[in-house]
Amino acid sequence: MAREAGTALIVLVAGSAHLPLIQALAPLGCATHLVLGLADATDALRNQPCDLILIEAFEAGHRDGIDLIAALRAIPEHARTPILMLAGGDGAAIRPEAIAVGANDIMAHPIEPLDLMTRVGNLLELALARRTAEQQTRAMTQTVERAVAEAAAREREIIRRLMLAAEFRDDQAGDHLTRVAGCTIAIAEGLGLTEQEANDIALASTMHDIGKISIPDTILMKPGALSDAEREEMNQHALRGYRMLNDSPSRLLQLASDIALTHHERWDGQGYPQGLRGTEIPLAGRIIAVADVFDALISERVYKKAWPPEHALRHLEAHAGSHFDPDCVAAFVSRWSDILVLITEHPPETEAA
Repeated sequence: MAREAGTALIVLVAGSAHLPLIQALAPLGCATHLVLGLADATDALRNQPCDLILIEAFEAGHRDGIDLIAALRAIPEHARTPILMLAGGDGAAIRPEAIAVGANDIMAHPIEPLDLMTRVGNLLELALARRTAEQQTRAMTQTVERAVAEAAAREREIIRRLMLAAEFRDDQAGDHLTRVAGCTIAIAEGLGLTEQEANDIALASTMHDIGKISIPDTILMKPGALSDAEREEMNQHALRGYRMLNDSPSRLLQLASDIALTHHERWDGQGYPQGLRGTEIPLAGRIIAVADVFDALISERVYKKAWPPEHALRHLEAHAGSHFDPDCVAAFVSRWSDILVLITEHPPETEAA
C-alpha cells in the first residue's frame, strides 16, 4: 500500500476485521491499512514502511501480540517503528513484558475512542519528529561529505601546482615524480597498507624534493662532484621543504612535510638532516627513501649515467638494513613485476648506456 505524500500511515494488525477501531482513528486523517491475522503479520509487514503499527490482540490473546512485537523488532525497517498494543485482560500485568520486547505503549480492553486517538496521535508526532531528525541528519551528512570531498580536491590541486613549481626547475621532475609515486604505491601495498594509505603517501611523495627550488642552479645542475660547501647547501633542501609545508592545516601537506624532511634519513642513522635511526624515521619517509633512490639510479643525470633496473635493484638489496628499511626493500622486491611495468610505461628520459 503506497503512502500519500504528507499522510501518516497506520497499519492495524488484527485477528479479525475491526471496523470500530478504524472508525475511531478516522478523525486523525491518517491512511489506515488493515492486516488480518497476527500469525501472518510478520511477512505482510516485512516490506511495508509505516508510521505506526497498531496490534489488536483482544481475541488472539496477548501472547500472540507479544511474539509479533518481538518478530517485528527483528526486522530492520521496523526496529524503531512505534508499536501500540491493544490487549484484553489485565493491561497492567501485560505491560512489562510488552514493553520489554519493544512495544512503545499498551492499552487494555475496553478501549475509549478518545483515549485511543490521543495515544495514537502522540506516537505519530514522535514518529514524525524522528523521521524529520533522520532526514536532517542525512542532509547534514551529505553536506559534510561534500565539504570533505571539496577540501580533498583543493589539497590535490595545491599539490599539483607545487609539483609544477618543481618542474620549472627541472624538466625531468615530472617523470621522476610519477615513477617515485608508482614505486611508493607498490612498496606500501607490499607492506600491507590500505589502498587509501598507499595513495595518500604516493600523492604526498610528489613533494619530497620541493625544497630544491631554493637551491641555486649552479649547484642543482652541476655536472661534476659537489664541493663540501655545495653538498651542505644541497642537503638543506630537506629541511627547507619541511618548512615550506609543515605549517599547513592540510593532512596531506603535513604528510608531505614529514616526507620532505625524512626521505634522506638512513636506517643505520647515518642520514640527514636529523640522523634518525630505524623506526624513528616515519614509515612514509622510509618508503620514499627506497623509491627515490631507485629512480635516481635508473635515471640519467648531468653528473651520472643511468643504471639498468636490475643493477639498481641489487643496490637496494645490498643496502637493506644499512641505508634502507629491510621491510621496505622486501616489499619493493615482492612487487618487482609491477615496477618493471611502471618503468616501461614511464621510462627515464635517457636509456642506460
